[in-house]
Amino acid sequence: MRLLTPFAERRFIRMKTKITELLGIAYPILQGGMAWVAEYHLAAAASEAGALGIIGAGGAPAAFVREQVQKTKELTDKPFGVNVMLMNPEADDIAKMIVEEGVKVVTTGAGNPGKYMSMWKEAGIKVIPVVASVALAKMMERAGADAVIAEGMESGGHIGEATTMTLVPQVVDAVSIPVIAAGGIADGRGFAAARMLGAEAVQIGTRFLVAKECTVHENYKKKVIAAKDIDSEVTGRSNGHPVRQIRNKLTREYLQMEKDGASLEEMEKLTLGSLRKAVVEGDMVAGTIMAGQIAGMVKKEQTCAEIVQEIMSEAGALLNS
Repeated sequence: MRLLTPFAERRFIRMKTKITELLGIAYPILQGGMAWVAEYHLAAAASEAGALGIIGAGGAPAAFVREQVQKTKELTDKPFGVNVMLMNPEADDIAKMIVEEGVKVVTTGAGNPGKYMSMWKEAGIKVIPVVASVALAKMMERAGADAVIAEGMESGGHIGEATTMTLVPQVVDAVSIPVIAAGGIADGRGFAAARMLGAEAVQIGTRFLVAKECTVHENYKKKVIAAKDIDSEVTGRSNGHPVRQIRNKLTREYLQMEKDGASLEEMEKLTLGSLRKAVVEGDMVAGTIMAGQIAGMVKKEQTCAEIVQEIMSEAGALLNS
Protein backbone atom coordinates (compact mmCIF):
# COMPACT_ATOMS: atom_id res chain seq x y z
CA MET A 1 0.00 0.00 0.00
CA ARG A 2 1.36 3.42 -0.94
CA LEU A 3 1.75 5.69 2.09
CA LEU A 4 3.64 8.62 0.58
CA THR A 5 2.18 11.48 -1.44
CA PRO A 6 3.51 12.08 -4.99
CA PHE A 7 3.53 15.88 -4.76
CA ALA A 8 5.94 16.29 -7.66
CA GLU A 9 3.62 14.59 -10.12
CA ARG A 10 0.89 17.11 -9.42
CA ARG A 11 3.09 20.15 -9.93
CA PHE A 12 5.16 19.45 -13.02
CA ILE A 13 4.69 18.03 -16.48
CA ARG A 14 6.69 14.86 -16.94
CA MET A 15 10.03 15.36 -18.69
CA LYS A 16 10.43 12.56 -21.20
CA THR A 17 13.90 11.25 -22.02
CA LYS A 18 15.21 7.85 -23.03
CA ILE A 19 15.75 7.10 -19.34
CA THR A 20 12.24 8.05 -18.19
CA GLU A 21 10.86 5.84 -20.97
CA LEU A 22 13.23 2.99 -20.10
CA LEU A 23 12.53 3.04 -16.36
CA GLY A 24 8.92 4.25 -16.27
CA ILE A 25 9.66 7.27 -14.06
CA ALA A 26 8.32 10.82 -14.21
CA TYR A 27 11.63 12.69 -14.04
CA PRO A 28 15.14 11.77 -15.27
CA ILE A 29 16.67 11.72 -11.80
CA LEU A 30 18.15 8.74 -9.98
CA GLN A 31 18.79 8.86 -6.24
CA GLY A 32 22.29 7.52 -5.61
CA GLY A 33 22.62 4.06 -4.06
CA MET A 34 24.80 5.16 -1.15
CA ALA A 35 25.97 2.37 1.17
CA TRP A 36 24.57 2.61 4.72
CA VAL A 37 22.57 5.68 3.60
CA ALA A 38 20.18 4.67 0.84
CA GLU A 39 17.72 2.43 2.70
CA TYR A 40 14.02 1.86 2.15
CA HIS A 41 12.66 5.11 3.60
CA LEU A 42 14.78 7.18 1.23
CA ALA A 43 14.32 4.93 -1.81
CA ALA A 44 10.54 4.84 -1.45
CA ALA A 45 10.31 8.61 -0.96
CA ALA A 46 12.51 9.33 -3.99
CA SER A 47 10.39 7.03 -6.16
CA GLU A 48 7.17 8.58 -4.90
CA ALA A 49 8.59 12.00 -5.82
CA GLY A 50 8.89 10.86 -9.44
CA ALA A 51 12.61 9.99 -9.44
CA LEU A 52 14.09 6.49 -9.25
CA GLY A 53 14.76 5.52 -5.65
CA ILE A 54 17.66 3.14 -5.14
CA ILE A 55 18.50 0.89 -2.20
CA GLY A 56 22.24 0.74 -1.54
CA ALA A 57 23.19 -2.87 -0.81
CA GLY A 58 26.80 -1.95 0.00
CA GLY A 59 28.40 -4.76 1.98
CA ALA A 60 25.14 -5.88 3.61
CA PRO A 61 23.99 -9.52 3.66
CA ALA A 62 21.40 -10.69 1.16
CA ALA A 63 18.73 -11.23 3.85
CA PHE A 64 19.01 -7.60 4.94
CA VAL A 65 18.77 -6.33 1.37
CA ARG A 66 15.70 -8.50 0.78
CA GLU A 67 14.05 -6.94 3.81
CA GLN A 68 14.85 -3.49 2.46
CA VAL A 69 13.24 -4.38 -0.87
CA GLN A 70 10.11 -5.72 0.77
CA LYS A 71 9.74 -2.66 2.99
CA THR A 72 10.15 -0.36 -0.02
CA LYS A 73 7.30 -2.19 -1.76
CA GLU A 74 5.09 -1.46 1.24
CA LEU A 75 5.66 2.28 0.81
CA THR A 76 5.50 2.69 -2.96
CA ASP A 77 4.20 1.01 -6.07
CA LYS A 78 6.55 3.06 -8.26
CA PRO A 79 9.69 1.60 -9.87
CA PHE A 80 12.80 1.48 -7.67
CA GLY A 81 16.20 -0.12 -7.93
CA VAL A 82 18.98 -1.79 -5.97
CA ASN A 83 22.63 -0.84 -6.21
CA VAL A 84 24.82 -3.94 -5.99
CA MET A 85 28.41 -3.54 -4.87
CA LEU A 86 29.91 -6.45 -6.78
CA MET A 87 32.72 -6.92 -4.23
CA ASN A 88 30.13 -7.83 -1.59
CA PRO A 89 30.83 -11.43 -0.48
CA GLU A 90 27.09 -12.14 -0.87
CA ALA A 91 26.77 -10.54 -4.32
CA ASP A 92 25.67 -13.85 -5.86
CA ASP A 93 22.81 -14.22 -3.38
CA ILE A 94 21.80 -10.57 -3.74
CA ALA A 95 21.74 -10.94 -7.53
CA LYS A 96 19.37 -13.91 -7.25
CA MET A 97 17.22 -12.20 -4.63
CA ILE A 98 16.70 -9.23 -6.94
CA VAL A 99 15.15 -11.57 -9.50
CA GLU A 100 13.03 -13.35 -6.88
CA GLU A 101 11.67 -10.07 -5.51
CA GLY A 102 10.85 -8.64 -8.93
CA VAL A 103 13.09 -5.56 -8.64
CA LYS A 104 12.85 -3.56 -11.87
CA VAL A 105 16.26 -1.85 -11.98
CA VAL A 106 19.80 -2.71 -10.89
CA THR A 107 22.75 -0.36 -10.75
CA THR A 108 26.18 -1.82 -10.10
CA GLY A 109 29.57 -0.68 -8.85
CA ALA A 110 32.97 -2.03 -7.83
CA GLY A 111 33.25 -4.65 -10.55
CA ASN A 112 31.85 -6.17 -13.73
CA PRO A 113 28.24 -7.45 -13.57
CA GLY A 114 28.70 -9.66 -16.64
CA LYS A 115 28.18 -12.93 -14.75
CA TYR A 116 24.67 -11.85 -13.72
CA MET A 117 23.66 -10.14 -16.93
CA SER A 118 21.83 -13.00 -18.63
CA MET A 119 19.90 -13.87 -15.45
CA TRP A 120 18.84 -10.28 -14.93
CA LYS A 121 17.97 -9.68 -18.57
CA GLU A 122 15.86 -12.85 -18.73
CA ALA A 123 13.91 -11.49 -15.75
CA GLY A 124 13.29 -8.20 -17.57
CA ILE A 125 15.51 -6.20 -15.20
CA LYS A 126 17.12 -3.01 -16.47
CA VAL A 127 20.85 -3.10 -15.74
CA ILE A 128 22.75 0.19 -15.36
CA PRO A 129 26.41 -0.08 -14.30
CA VAL A 130 28.37 2.87 -12.88
CA VAL A 131 31.45 3.60 -15.00
CA ALA A 132 34.40 5.94 -14.57
CA SER A 133 35.93 5.59 -18.05
CA VAL A 134 35.04 5.27 -21.72
CA ALA A 135 36.63 1.83 -21.88
CA LEU A 136 34.43 0.49 -19.09
CA ALA A 137 31.33 2.07 -20.66
CA LYS A 138 32.04 0.28 -23.94
CA MET A 139 32.60 -2.99 -22.09
CA MET A 140 29.28 -2.65 -20.27
CA GLU A 141 27.45 -1.91 -23.53
CA ARG A 142 28.90 -5.06 -25.09
CA ALA A 143 27.83 -7.03 -22.01
CA GLY A 144 24.21 -5.96 -22.54
CA ALA A 145 23.75 -3.01 -20.17
CA ASP A 146 20.62 -0.93 -20.81
CA ALA A 147 22.37 2.33 -19.85
CA VAL A 148 25.45 3.49 -17.95
CA ILE A 149 26.04 6.00 -15.17
CA ALA A 150 29.11 8.08 -16.02
CA GLU A 151 30.34 9.19 -12.61
CA GLY A 152 32.89 11.96 -12.30
CA MET A 153 35.42 12.40 -9.51
CA GLU A 154 33.36 15.21 -7.95
CA SER A 155 31.08 12.58 -6.39
CA GLY A 156 31.27 11.36 -2.82
CA GLY A 157 32.68 7.95 -1.89
CA HIS A 158 34.87 5.88 -4.21
CA ILE A 159 35.86 7.88 -7.28
CA GLY A 160 37.73 7.71 -10.57
CA GLU A 161 40.05 10.27 -12.14
CA ALA A 162 37.94 12.05 -14.79
CA THR A 163 35.62 14.94 -14.00
CA THR A 164 31.93 14.81 -14.85
CA MET A 165 32.36 17.63 -17.38
CA THR A 166 34.99 15.67 -19.31
CA LEU A 167 33.74 12.11 -18.78
CA VAL A 168 30.07 12.46 -19.73
CA PRO A 169 30.43 13.79 -23.29
CA GLN A 170 33.17 11.27 -24.09
CA VAL A 171 31.00 8.39 -22.88
CA VAL A 172 27.99 9.79 -24.77
CA ASP A 173 30.07 9.81 -27.96
CA ALA A 174 31.41 6.31 -27.34
CA VAL A 175 28.24 4.28 -26.69
CA SER A 176 24.77 4.03 -28.22
CA ILE A 177 22.93 3.28 -24.96
CA PRO A 178 21.65 6.13 -22.74
CA VAL A 179 24.13 7.84 -20.41
CA ILE A 180 23.28 9.12 -16.93
CA ALA A 181 25.55 11.83 -15.49
CA ALA A 182 26.70 11.69 -11.87
CA GLY A 183 29.10 13.65 -9.71
CA GLY A 184 28.84 17.31 -8.75
CA ILE A 185 25.13 17.70 -9.56
CA ALA A 186 22.93 19.29 -6.90
CA ASP A 187 20.45 21.62 -8.57
CA GLY A 188 18.68 22.57 -11.79
CA ARG A 189 21.82 24.21 -13.15
CA GLY A 190 23.78 20.98 -12.85
CA PHE A 191 20.85 19.04 -14.32
CA ALA A 192 20.64 21.39 -17.32
CA ALA A 193 24.41 21.24 -17.83
CA ALA A 194 24.33 17.43 -17.81
CA ARG A 195 21.59 17.46 -20.42
CA MET A 196 23.68 19.78 -22.59
CA LEU A 197 26.56 17.31 -22.32
CA GLY A 198 24.30 14.62 -23.77
CA ALA A 199 23.12 12.85 -20.63
CA GLU A 200 19.59 11.47 -20.61
CA ALA A 201 19.32 11.73 -16.81
CA VAL A 202 21.31 12.55 -13.70
CA GLN A 203 22.13 10.61 -10.55
CA ILE A 204 22.25 12.64 -7.33
CA GLY A 205 23.62 11.40 -4.01
CA THR A 206 24.78 14.13 -1.64
CA ARG A 207 21.66 16.28 -1.84
CA PHE A 208 19.41 13.29 -1.14
CA LEU A 209 21.66 12.44 1.82
CA VAL A 210 20.10 15.38 3.70
CA ALA A 211 16.52 14.58 2.66
CA LYS A 212 14.06 14.48 5.54
CA GLU A 213 13.26 10.86 4.72
CA CYS A 214 16.93 9.88 4.88
CA THR A 215 17.69 8.14 8.17
CA VAL A 216 21.40 8.98 8.51
CA HIS A 217 22.44 10.41 11.87
CA GLU A 218 21.55 14.06 12.36
CA ASN A 219 25.23 14.88 12.95
CA TYR A 220 26.01 13.65 9.43
CA LYS A 221 23.32 15.85 7.87
CA LYS A 222 24.48 18.89 9.84
CA LYS A 223 28.08 18.29 8.75
CA VAL A 224 27.07 18.24 5.08
CA ILE A 225 24.84 21.30 5.40
CA ALA A 226 27.63 23.23 7.16
CA ALA A 227 30.27 22.22 4.61
CA LYS A 228 32.05 24.84 2.53
CA ASP A 229 33.29 24.47 -1.03
CA ILE A 230 36.79 23.43 0.12
CA ASP A 231 35.75 20.96 2.82
CA SER A 232 35.90 17.72 0.84
CA GLU A 233 39.14 15.89 0.20
CA VAL A 234 40.29 12.59 -1.26
CA THR A 235 42.11 9.88 0.67
CA GLY A 236 43.62 6.72 -0.75
CA ARG A 237 45.13 8.06 -3.96
CA SER A 238 48.48 6.48 -3.12
CA ASN A 239 47.04 2.98 -2.76
CA GLY A 240 44.59 3.04 -5.65
CA HIS A 241 41.47 3.35 -3.50
CA PRO A 242 40.53 7.05 -3.70
CA VAL A 243 37.56 8.09 -1.57
CA ARG A 244 36.02 11.56 -1.42
CA GLN A 245 34.74 12.65 1.99
CA ILE A 246 34.46 15.66 4.25
CA ARG A 247 37.71 16.33 6.08
CA ASN A 248 37.99 15.51 9.78
CA LYS A 249 40.45 13.92 12.21
CA LEU A 250 40.19 10.57 10.39
CA THR A 251 41.11 12.03 6.99
CA ARG A 252 44.06 13.91 8.50
CA GLU A 253 45.39 10.72 10.10
CA TYR A 254 44.87 8.73 6.91
CA LEU A 255 46.62 11.29 4.71
CA GLN A 256 49.54 11.39 7.15
CA MET A 257 49.81 7.60 6.98
CA GLU A 258 49.87 7.82 3.19
CA LYS A 259 52.63 10.42 3.38
CA ASP A 260 54.60 8.20 5.76
CA GLY A 261 54.28 5.20 3.43
CA ALA A 262 52.04 3.05 5.62
CA SER A 263 50.82 -0.25 4.19
CA LEU A 264 47.32 -0.66 2.79
CA GLU A 265 46.55 -3.08 5.64
CA GLU A 266 47.46 -0.44 8.24
CA MET A 267 45.27 2.15 6.55
CA GLU A 268 42.35 -0.25 6.16
CA LYS A 269 42.57 -1.00 9.88
CA LEU A 270 42.18 2.72 10.57
CA THR A 271 39.03 3.00 8.46
CA LEU A 272 37.39 -0.34 9.29
CA GLY A 273 33.75 0.31 10.17
CA SER A 274 34.25 4.07 9.89
CA LEU A 275 31.35 4.69 7.47
CA ARG A 276 28.95 3.04 9.88
CA LYS A 277 30.38 5.16 12.69
CA ALA A 278 29.41 8.29 10.79
CA VAL A 279 26.05 7.19 9.34
CA VAL A 280 24.64 5.28 12.30
CA GLU A 281 26.50 6.57 15.35
CA GLY A 282 27.02 10.16 14.21
CA ASP A 283 30.76 10.07 14.91
CA MET A 284 32.13 13.09 13.03
CA VAL A 285 35.65 12.63 14.38
CA ALA A 286 36.54 8.99 13.60
CA GLY A 287 33.80 8.36 11.03
CA THR A 288 34.03 8.51 7.24
CA ILE A 289 31.74 11.33 6.10
CA MET A 290 31.33 10.53 2.41
CA ALA A 291 29.96 13.48 0.43
CA GLY A 292 30.52 15.06 -2.95
CA GLN A 293 32.16 18.35 -3.80
CA ILE A 294 28.72 19.93 -4.06
CA ALA A 295 28.20 19.59 -0.29
CA GLY A 296 28.89 23.33 -0.09
CA MET A 297 25.76 23.92 -2.22
CA VAL A 298 23.48 21.92 0.08
CA LYS A 299 22.06 24.39 2.59
CA LYS A 300 18.91 22.82 4.02
CA GLU A 301 17.03 19.64 4.78
CA GLN A 302 14.06 19.05 2.46
CA THR A 303 11.71 16.23 1.56
CA CYS A 304 12.53 14.18 -1.53
CA ALA A 305 9.50 15.70 -3.24
CA GLU A 306 10.75 19.21 -2.52
CA ILE A 307 14.22 18.35 -3.81
CA VAL A 308 12.88 16.93 -7.06
CA GLN A 309 10.42 19.80 -7.52
CA GLU A 310 13.11 22.41 -7.02
CA ILE A 311 15.57 20.76 -9.41
CA MET A 312 13.00 20.22 -12.15
CA SER A 313 11.54 23.72 -11.83
CA GLU A 314 14.96 25.37 -12.12
CA ALA A 315 16.13 23.04 -14.89
CA GLY A 316 12.93 23.52 -16.85
CA ALA A 317 13.30 27.29 -16.77
CA LEU A 318 16.94 27.10 -17.90
CA LEU A 319 16.37 24.58 -20.68
CA ASN A 320 13.29 26.40 -21.99
CA SER A 321 15.20 29.66 -22.14
